[in-house]
Amino acid sequence: MIDYLRERPHVPLIPLVFVVFVLGWEWIVRAWQIQAFILPAPSMIWAALAGGLKSQLFIAHFWVTLSETLAGFGIAAVTGIVLGAVVSQFRIVEKTFYPYLVALQTLPKIAVAPLIIVWFGFGITSKIVIAAMVAFFPVLVNVIVGLKTVDQAKLDLMRSLNATRWQTFRMVQFPNALPFVFAGLDIAIVFSVLGAIVGEFVGAQQGLGNLILQYNFALDIAGVFAVLILLAGLGVSLHLVMQALQKRLIFWAEPEEVIGA
Repeated sequence: MIDYLRERPHVPLIPLVFVVFVLGWEWIVRAWQIQAFILPAPSMIWAALAGGLKSQLFIAHFWVTLSETLAGFGIAAVTGIVLGAVVSQFRIVEKTFYPYLVALQTLPKIAVAPLIIVWFGFGITSKIVIAAMVAFFPVLVNVIVGLKTVDQAKLDLMRSLNATRWQTFRMVQFPNALPFVFAGLDIAIVFSVLGAIVGEFVGAQQGLGNLILQYNFALDIAGVFAVLILLAGLGVSLHLVMQALQKRLIFWAEPEEVIGA
């Protein structure tokens, strides 16, 4: 145990920092008598979180946001991988369409979200579309970069063996790109949560984003913090799941460079 702590001194520090931060927060709120609608104490936030979970209110909205997130991420992942593969394989496609994709990425998603709500309605479909839009570009860029960073000697070997374009892609380029692909997916799955919340902020009847707005209008700041804790837990959990999949499926390599949004 002592050797483990010597090798990983940060392990006990992580919960210690959290406990000190929470206790300090609690003390400041009580000592300075800060109003709950400005900054609630952690004890109030915990009570709001426990109450929301016990009443099933948080659970119902959580599943809505999770469904939007996973659906949007799935669309972004499939579309980004397929389109990235096509762009990387055909130079004319890259020169023709890549500038439009970059222009689409530069558009603020919060500005486009109202249009998506108008086109797809206030239901779950519009939130899925927004989540997919936000998560799409990190996947696309990392796929393209990964497919372009193949060792030239490997490509020359495949040509000497008279391998087809598809065989070269399947046996050399795509396995080489997998660390980059998973790096992009790791970013995208967190971005998809943000996209779902943005859609729920703009117009929704369910979801954690809608719940935040309701609590905000009611000046229930403890409830807002409780929902934010749920969102943080969701984002961290999805990130850890993606990290675990990456370590299990591509244990042999790590990406040299990760391209974000």
